[in-house]
Amino acid sequence: MFTGIVEELGRVIAIDPDRLTLSGHTVLEDASTGDSIAVNGACLTLIEQGDGWWVADVSEETWSRTNLRDLGVDDPVNLERPVRVEDRLGGHVVQGHVDAVGEVVEPAPDLRVRMPVDLMRYCVEKGSITVDGVSLTAFDLDDDTFRVAVIPHTAAVTTLGHKGVGASVNIEVDVIAKHLERLAQPYFAG
Repeated sequence: MFTGIVEELGRVIAIDPDRLTLSGHTVLEDASTGDSIAVNGACLTLIEQGDGWWVADVSEETWSRTNLRDLGVDDPVNLERPVRVEDRLGGHVVQGHVDAVGEVVEPAPDLRVRMPVDLMRYCVEKGSITVDGVSLTAFDLDDDTFRVAVIPHTAAVTTLGHKGVGASVNIEVDVIAKHLERLAQPYFAG
């Protein structure tokens, strides 16, 4: 589980058909083989590391459902280690399971993102949403877009300050809303 509070901006070092090699320092401080690290909000497993670099296997499922497929060498990526029980939960509950790839309609600071219409039901005014692994507050919702305010600090230390119109972003909606919908479905059938 993550919080959506990005710890550092890493970079892509190499891309292979089933692996990513990334730079990172903070996320490697107490990391071991098998640990999870969120990359643009997608939970990946550290399989190898060295001084300032690490490698993660990437499944076909992850390539196909995230914006990791759009990355090039030297592109910036948002990195976050999983939350520990004793940590503050500064953002919201983020699983690192990307629901969809959205598209930037208007860039930061008033970032507007388009996402699949069927996911909009999980968005509420002033509710939490994760964009490229960053925990943000959604507002100004319509049929297929929402807006988030990206403060200067967030723009400077995440990928969101670099995303232009048409850029892809990973979206994770609120997992609690998805579970509540699933639990309530039998009561609304027919």
